[in-house]
Amino acid sequence: MTVVAEWRAVTKRYGAVTALDHVSLPLVAGEATALVGHNGAGKTTLIKLLLGLIRPDAGTVRVRGTDPAGRGAAQVRRTIGFLPESVAFHGAMTGHELMAFYARLKGAPSRLNAELLERVGIAHAAHRRLATYSKGMRQRLGIAQALIGEPQLLLFDEPTSGLDPASRRDVYEMVDRLRSGGATVLISTHALAEVQQRVDRAAIMHGGRLLAAGTLAELRQGVAAEVRIRLQVRTCSITTVLALLPPQARCIERSGTQLTLLVAPEAKMATLRAIAQAGEVVEDLDLAAPGLQELYSHLVGAAQEEEGEAP
Repeated sequence: MTVVAEWRAVTKRYGAVTALDHVSLPLVAGEATALVGHNGAGKTTLIKLLLGLIRPDAGTVRVRGTDPAGRGAAQVRRTIGFLPESVAFHGAMTGHELMAFYARLKGAPSRLNAELLERVGIAHAAHRRLATYSKGMRQRLGIAQALIGEPQLLLFDEPTSGLDPASRRDVYEMVDRLRSGGATVLISTHALAEVQQRVDRAAIMHGGRLLAAGTLAELRQGVAAEVRIRLQVRTCSITTVLALLPPQARCIERSGTQLTLLVAPEAKMATLRAIAQAGEVVEDLDLAAPGLQELYSHLVGAAQEEEGEAP
């Protein structure tokens, strides 16, 4: 496992506000990591540290073993591709001109710019003024500029913002290709259900703290999040099924023939055995392990309860 970038015990304060509190997180070559958390959780501060725009008050930040804010770090910063959450380009420039400008900044050849614009689907607008671009087109252009110079570390802040469903799928297919090519990708996003199948790991932030990080399976092992069970039952049989269930199974939705239950992990098998006792009354069953959204809600909820209990 090759660590490409890393925050080690990083703390960052802005006056009386602690934006990051002792955060340690590695980014591994060939993997995509989702960085999730509400606004103000510390995600943007982590990205600024990797870009060398700010320095930590404590701890260290390294990109390929180099301090990105240190002397002589300009070269390592050129190996990073960055898409900010809100792209802001000069409206008088064309897409072609903007790509040439960023290529010069990165010291990268501009001959591949046309191919990058083609890859993100806006080659047809390369010579149009950016003032005429839609929000989605500007987002695609932002992705194209992040790919200049074939960077091996890519930082995407809300990469699918403003994109239609087909374009969002295209973005994640591109992330898959980048991973396959050995690139390291960090995706800061609020779209948890969308991203969970497209990343190798997730890092959950809250109030400047890293609550948990790992694969989805690792996060599930560390969190006692409830399992969701959906049942299709015969008409007028809901009461019969509910009477068989153990008390740990909570019914959160019901209709004429459908039930949705939330069950604590330790009660999962007891609940399934109870459902089996209903026999043919139960016509279908769907069992879903907690996804990233459920894990996030559970971890953040626990953190908020802990903060509320603090003196």
